[in-house]
Amino acid sequence: MDPVSNMLTMIKNGGTSGKESITIPFSRLKFSILESMNKNGFIKSVAKKAKGNFSSLEIGLEYAEGARGAEGARGNKSKSPKINEIKIISKPSRRLYTGFKEIKPVKHGHGRVFLSTPKGILTGEEARRQKIGGEILFEIW
Repeated sequence: MDPVSNMLTMIKNGGTSGKESITIPFSRLKFSILESMNKNGFIKSVAKKAKGNFSSLEIGLEYAEGARGAEGARGNKSKSPKINEIKIISKPSRRLYTGFKEIKPVKHGHGRVFLSTPKGILTGEEARRQKIGGEILFEIW
Protein backbone atom coordinates (compact mmCIF):
# COMPACT_ATOMS: atom_id res chain seq x y z
CA MET A 1 0.00 0.00 0.00
CA ASP A 2 1.08 3.58 -0.63
CA PRO A 3 2.42 5.03 2.67
CA VAL A 4 1.15 8.57 1.96
CA SER A 5 -2.35 7.31 1.09
CA ASN A 6 -2.33 5.16 4.21
CA MET A 7 -1.32 8.16 6.37
CA LEU A 8 -4.07 10.37 4.91
CA THR A 9 -6.69 7.67 5.41
CA MET A 10 -5.60 7.21 9.04
CA ILE A 11 -5.89 10.97 9.65
CA LYS A 12 -9.38 11.10 8.13
CA ASN A 13 -10.55 8.02 10.05
CA GLY A 14 -9.03 9.32 13.32
CA GLY A 15 -10.92 12.60 12.92
CA THR A 16 -14.16 10.82 12.10
CA SER A 17 -13.86 8.63 15.21
CA GLY A 18 -13.11 11.68 17.42
CA LYS A 19 -9.54 10.85 18.46
CA GLU A 20 -7.30 13.63 19.79
CA SER A 21 -4.14 12.24 18.16
CA ILE A 22 -2.83 9.34 16.09
CA THR A 23 0.63 7.79 15.66
CA ILE A 24 2.12 6.64 12.37
CA PRO A 25 5.57 5.39 11.27
CA PHE A 26 8.07 8.15 10.44
CA SER A 27 9.31 9.13 6.99
CA ARG A 28 10.70 12.46 5.79
CA LEU A 29 8.06 12.76 3.04
CA LYS A 30 5.21 12.19 5.50
CA PHE A 31 6.78 14.68 7.93
CA SER A 32 7.01 17.35 5.18
CA ILE A 33 3.39 16.78 4.15
CA LEU A 34 2.22 16.98 7.78
CA GLU A 35 4.17 20.21 8.39
CA SER A 36 2.45 21.77 5.38
CA MET A 37 -0.96 20.52 6.58
CA ASN A 38 -0.21 21.97 10.03
CA LYS A 39 0.74 25.33 8.51
CA ASN A 40 -2.58 25.37 6.59
CA GLY A 41 -4.69 24.47 9.64
CA PHE A 42 -5.79 20.95 8.73
CA ILE A 43 -4.06 19.33 11.72
CA LYS A 44 -3.28 20.75 15.16
CA SER A 45 0.30 19.53 15.58
CA VAL A 46 2.95 17.09 14.38
CA ALA A 47 5.88 15.78 16.43
CA LYS A 48 8.59 13.21 15.81
CA LYS A 49 8.86 10.62 18.59
CA ALA A 50 11.62 8.03 19.00
CA LYS A 51 11.09 4.69 20.71
CA GLY A 52 14.14 2.45 20.61
CA ASN A 53 15.37 2.11 17.02
CA PHE A 54 12.03 3.20 15.52
CA SER A 55 10.77 6.74 14.94
CA SER A 56 7.13 7.68 14.67
CA LEU A 57 5.03 10.77 14.08
CA GLU A 58 2.38 11.87 16.56
CA ILE A 59 -0.33 13.90 14.85
CA GLY A 60 -2.71 16.11 16.83
CA LEU A 61 -6.05 16.22 15.00
CA GLU A 62 -7.94 19.49 14.45
CA TYR A 63 -11.69 19.89 14.90
CA ALA A 64 -14.05 22.64 13.73
CA GLU A 65 -14.36 25.64 16.03
CA GLY A 66 -17.40 25.81 18.26
CA ALA A 67 -18.01 22.06 18.13
CA ARG A 68 -16.13 21.32 21.36
CA GLY A 69 -18.56 23.27 23.54
CA ALA A 70 -21.43 21.10 22.37
CA GLU A 71 -19.95 17.91 23.84
CA GLY A 72 -22.50 15.91 25.71
CA ALA A 73 -22.20 13.00 28.11
CA ARG A 74 -20.72 10.89 25.30
CA GLY A 75 -17.60 13.06 25.07
CA ASN A 76 -15.99 13.02 21.61
CA LYS A 77 -19.11 12.13 19.61
CA SER A 78 -20.24 15.73 18.97
CA LYS A 79 -16.91 16.99 17.54
CA SER A 80 -16.82 17.87 13.87
CA PRO A 81 -13.50 17.01 12.14
CA LYS A 82 -11.72 19.76 10.18
CA ILE A 83 -10.98 17.30 7.33
CA ASN A 84 -14.18 16.22 5.56
CA GLU A 85 -12.71 14.47 2.54
CA ILE A 86 -9.36 13.60 0.97
CA LYS A 87 -8.97 12.74 -2.72
CA ILE A 88 -5.66 11.06 -3.56
CA ILE A 89 -4.51 12.09 -7.04
CA SER A 90 -1.04 10.55 -7.57
CA LYS A 91 -0.71 6.87 -6.86
CA PRO A 92 2.23 4.49 -7.25
CA SER A 93 0.63 3.13 -10.42
CA ARG A 94 -0.13 6.59 -11.87
CA ARG A 95 1.84 9.75 -11.17
CA LEU A 96 0.24 13.03 -12.23
CA TYR A 97 2.36 16.15 -12.82
CA THR A 98 1.24 19.70 -13.59
CA GLY A 99 2.61 23.12 -14.37
CA PHE A 100 1.73 26.09 -12.19
CA LYS A 101 -0.69 27.50 -14.81
CA GLU A 102 -2.90 24.39 -14.67
CA ILE A 103 -3.38 24.39 -10.86
CA LYS A 104 -7.08 25.01 -10.15
CA PRO A 105 -8.86 25.90 -6.87
CA VAL A 106 -10.40 23.00 -4.92
CA LYS A 107 -14.09 23.22 -3.96
CA HIS A 108 -14.29 26.89 -4.98
CA GLY A 109 -11.44 27.86 -2.66
CA HIS A 110 -12.66 25.90 0.40
CA GLY A 111 -10.09 23.12 -0.06
CA ARG A 112 -6.41 22.79 -0.89
CA VAL A 113 -4.32 20.81 -3.32
CA PHE A 114 -0.87 19.66 -2.15
CA LEU A 115 2.04 19.26 -4.56
CA SER A 116 5.51 17.78 -4.32
CA THR A 117 7.81 20.33 -5.97
CA PRO A 118 11.57 20.90 -6.20
CA LYS A 119 11.09 23.45 -3.37
CA GLY A 120 9.34 20.92 -1.10
CA ILE A 121 5.69 20.23 -0.34
CA LEU A 122 3.56 23.23 -1.32
CA THR A 123 -0.15 24.02 -1.60
CA GLY A 124 -1.56 24.99 -4.98
CA GLU A 125 -1.68 28.68 -4.01
CA GLU A 126 1.96 28.69 -2.89
CA ALA A 127 3.04 26.90 -6.09
CA ARG A 128 1.17 29.40 -8.28
CA ARG A 129 2.71 32.31 -6.37
CA GLN A 130 6.23 30.87 -6.77
CA LYS A 131 5.48 29.86 -10.40
CA ILE A 132 6.53 26.25 -9.88
CA GLY A 133 4.83 23.00 -10.86
CA GLY A 134 5.18 19.46 -9.58
CA GLU A 135 3.47 16.19 -8.75
CA ILE A 136 -0.11 16.58 -7.50
CA LEU A 137 -0.31 14.47 -4.33
CA PHE A 138 -3.86 14.98 -3.04
CA GLU A 139 -6.79 17.35 -2.59
CA ILE A 140 -8.26 18.00 0.85
CA TRP A 141 -11.38 19.81 2.05
